[in-house]
Amino acid sequence: MMIAGIYSFNGGRKVIESKYGDELDQVKQIIAGVDSSQHKTKTSREKTMPGRQLYSPPALNKAFKRGFENLGWRNRRVMCQYPVQYYTAEYQPSPLSSGAFRDMDFVKNRVGIEVQFGKYAFMVYNVCAKMTIFNKLDFIDVGIEIVPVKEFAAEMSSGVSYFEQFVWDLEQRGVCNIDIPVLILGVAA
Repeated sequence: MMIAGIYSFNGGRKVIESKYGDELDQVKQIIAGVDSSQHKTKTSREKTMPGRQLYSPPALNKAFKRGFENLGWRNRRVMCQYPVQYYTAEYQPSPLSSGAFRDMDFVKNRVGIEVQFGKYAFMVYNVCAKMTIFNKLDFIDVGIEIVPVKEFAAEMSSGVSYFEQFVWDLEQRGVCNIDIPVLILGVAA
């Protein structure tokens, strides 16, 4: 695969290139090492493209996972303790199930990585909520979000979001004082 687009959110590119160059080099190596042609394995059953061979997001995610893990990047999971003091007196909930968690795909040397070949809301959540939370919990200082460009996403199931849409929304939203530096990488086959 190749990097087809680069967007710096809240100074992400400058910070990552200057302080986390080794980690960024590893990310570039991992992206280049994923042979997308090996993951065009899904036969569409959608009305708009029946029988068409598509890229499989789960297969692509597994390829990225192997690449990151081989270079010492690890998933970071935190357990959630949900607050219950905000319920009204009239509400009597059943006990909350234990085992709730949030996780970041890969973390190494205070760099958090999310690989997202899914729905649009997850891209926004990763950058505008999850990375901020993991920063506040003192696990990361910067983030990198890897997403498909529009042309690549068009070769996946419908509903997969893409780099161009994500960048437009981040630019319209602007930067908030709690946002951390994030580098958005748009990838292509």
